[in-house]
Amino acid sequence: MADGDGGYSAIFEGAATFEWQRDVVRVRGPEAERYLQGQLSQDMAVLGELGWAWSLVLRPEGRLVALVRVSKRGPEEYLLDTDAGVGPALVERLLMFKLRTRADVEAVPLQVAPVRGRDVGVGSPGAGEATVTVPFHWGGLAGYDLFGPVGGPAPELPTGTVAASPEAYEAARIEAGFPRHGAELDERTIPAEAGLVSVAVSFTKGCYTGQELVARIDARGSNVPRRLYGLSLSGPAQPGAALYEVPGAEKALGSLTSAARSPRSGWVGLGYVKRGVEPGRTVYVEAEGGVEECQVCELPIYAPPAPPDR
Repeated sequence: MADGDGGYSAIFEGAATFEWQRDVVRVRGPEAERYLQGQLSQDMAVLGELGWAWSLVLRPEGRLVALVRVSKRGPEEYLLDTDAGVGPALVERLLMFKLRTRADVEAVPLQVAPVRGRDVGVGSPGAGEATVTVPFHWGGLAGYDLFGPVGGPAPELPTGTVAASPEAYEAARIEAGFPRHGAELDERTIPAEAGLVSVAVSFTKGCYTGQELVARIDARGSNVPRRLYGLSLSGPAQPGAALYEVPGAEKALGSLTSAARSPRSGWVGLGYVKRGVEPGRTVYVEAEGGVEECQVCELPIYAPPAPPDR
């Protein structure tokens, strides 16, 4: 990629950091693992020391409270990080079922320094004993995040790390298909709609809160009324705009949830479309200048090729 792309190319191909806010919740105590095993969709028993996984915290009826990354920090301690602003609802939901359980649930103020790219290495220690390193993988994005105490020194980044712009990260996020609370995810989200089940659910563990809906939809072939897809747009459009089968149609097929201009792919977006709309189909979105064409795409829209063997 050419220079002047706002750090976009480094997010995939080099080493990049960017502004990213996360809410972090700590669950700690002698019964922390047993408690989380009944509350999270992933199997806590197989994480291993300092292991991590994407997981879901659901309401009893099976709709989403939070997409979290759970990381084990010791025999009795776990960190759950999620999008900024979701932490209070996550704490409230976890406390709802914590009666007579020897585990504490609390929000932890931590600063995060994200690192993405092919050249970032794995498990870089950061600076100081207080720094926590958690890997990150989703679609075409890979790297890790460094968490440190608020008010303390910023976690140390790898030499040569590029500061990417918010616009560059948003384009990369969309191409990777990484959903965000407040855009693709909210309290009405059914996990199968957003493509969360394959990356954040274990079907071999025991029961957990909200499991019934996830299991029932999976048993029916993941047949849901709408599904999250990538979109390749002919021009700019605003999130929230309706998607139509033909320009001027009265009934919408879905809606655009995110959009950005990628230096690699042009205008890209994420959006929910109704059942029956398959990848490769062209739909239309309302835009300020009129109507833009959108080709429905499988996710991720872009993933970098595997690095050569060394």
